[in-house]
Amino acid sequence: MGPHHLNRRQALNSLSCGFGGLALGALTQNQSRADSPFSSPRFDHQPKAKRVIFIFMAGGVSHVDSYDYKESLFQHDGKMMRFDDGRTLAKTRKIIEHRVMKPLWKFKQYGQSGQHVSELFPHTAQHVDDICLLKGMHTDGIAHGPSTLFLHTGSINMIRPSMGSWVNYGLGSENDNLPGFVSIGPSMGNGGPRNYSNAFLPSLHQGTPVGRAGISAKDATIKNLKPLHSSPKDQREQFELLKKINAEQLSKSPNDDKLETVIKSFELAWRMQNNAPDILDLSKESPKTLEMYGIGQKETDNFGQYCLRARKLSEAGVRYIQVNYTDNSNNPAWDQHSDMPKHMQHARATDKPVAGLLKDLKQRGLLEDTIVWWGSEFGRTPYAQDKGTGRDHNSDGFTVWLAGGGFKNGTSYGNTDNFGHHAVEGRIHMHDLHATILHQLGLDHEKLTYRYDGRDFRLTDVHGKVIHEIIA
Repeated sequence: MGPHHLNRRQALNSLSCGFGGLALGALTQNQSRADSPFSSPRFDHQPKAKRVIFIFMAGGVSHVDSYDYKESLFQHDGKMMRFDDGRTLAKTRKIIEHRVMKPLWKFKQYGQSGQHVSELFPHTAQHVDDICLLKGMHTDGIAHGPSTLFLHTGSINMIRPSMGSWVNYGLGSENDNLPGFVSIGPSMGNGGPRNYSNAFLPSLHQGTPVGRAGISAKDATIKNLKPLHSSPKDQREQFELLKKINAEQLSKSPNDDKLETVIKSFELAWRMQNNAPDILDLSKESPKTLEMYGIGQKETDNFGQYCLRARKLSEAGVRYIQVNYTDNSNNPAWDQHSDMPKHMQHARATDKPVAGLLKDLKQRGLLEDTIVWWGSEFGRTPYAQDKGTGRDHNSDGFTVWLAGGGFKNGTSYGNTDNFGHHAVEGRIHMHDLHATILHQLGLDHEKLTYRYDGRDFRLTDVHGKVIHEIIA
C-alpha cells in the first residue's frame, strides 16, 4: 500500500515503527499550551546557566577516600571507636564500636586553591580551580533505592518527576530538534525509569534514554529512532500526509490543545529522526578530542563516549543531561562493602572522561553557562564494615562537586567532623542543592510548581533553601 492510500490511523501505525511511536504513546495526556516544551522559558530571575550535566556515580563514592581529607583517620587507623550511625542503629538498635579505617589512597593538594584530592582522581584534580567542592552534604534515605530516587526526584517513595523533567518543564526546549532532557546509560535498578520520569508532569517532559546500563556505549542509541520498515522517502511522504490530516482536523477543532500538542510532538519526533543520529555520532570527532576523553582506551572508552555525547548534546541545546556510571544490580558500581580497592577500577574508568568533559566545555566557552554536577546518592563511613576492607553507606556526610554555571570555582564549602562521618559545617541537604541549581537556571524552586491531585507540587516539596554562599 502506497503512502497516499493511508488513512490517519494507518499513518500513525506506520510512523510508530520509528520514533513517532514514542511520541504518540507519550502525548495522549491532557496538556495545555503552557505545559508544552515548545513554550518560552519562565525565568523568575536572571539566569547564570542554561543547562545541567549531571554525572551520577551510582553506589556511593567514598568521600574520605577521594575529596574529604581527614588526618584523624590516619592517626586513629585500626582503633575501635563508637560511631553514632543511623544505618547501624536501624540494624542493631544500638551504638556499637567500629574499626577506624584510613584512606587507601594518598592525598595531594592541587591548583592555586590547594584543594586535597586523592590518587583516585588525578585527572579531575587538575581542574580543582574550576570546581566548587561541597563537603557538608547530607540526604534522606540510607539504602540505594530510596536515596537514588531522592537524589533524582526529591522523594524517597512517592512517584515524583525527575529533576530533569522539572527543568524542562520550567525552561522549555532550547533546540526544537532535540528533547530537552536526556539520560545516558540509565540503570534498570534502584528506581530505574522513575529516575528520569516525568511522573504527573506533561509527558513531553519525560527523559529520553540513550542506551542503558550493561550495554556497550557504541550500541547505545535512542530506542525506535530509526524506522524499521519504511525508507526515508516513504516515511517523509507518510509524515507529510499525516501533517495534512492533522491540520485539517485541527482547523475543525481550533481549541483542542491536546491535538495541537500531538501534532507538535510528531514534528519534534520527525526532526529528531533527522538530527539526533548526527549528534550521537562520534565518528567525525578529531583524534585529539577522542584521546582527551579516553575513547579508544580500554578502561575509559565506554564512559568517555558517554561524556563526549553529553558535551555534544549540551552544545546542541539539551537542557538537562544525566550521565550515568552504574549497572543494573541492587548494589551498583561504587558500593564497596567488602572491597574498597575496587574503587580504583571505577575511578580509572571515569576520571579521565570527566576531566576531558570539563576541559572540552571550558575551551569551547560552554562551562560558563553549563552546570556540571558530579556526585553519588550518599558517601561512605570512616570505619570498616564488619571489621573488613569495605565501608558502609553514609547519608549524613559526603561530598559532591559543581563546576561552571556561576558557582564559585576553586572553593570548598562545608565540612564533616574530624572523621568525615557527619556534616557539621555548611550543611547542605539534597533539597538545598536542588533549590540552588534551579536558582542558577533562573528558576525559583518555590514558584516552579505543578497542580496535581488537588495540590501544588514542586521538586523540593515544602523544603529547601538556596545556598548563596557558593554562588559567584
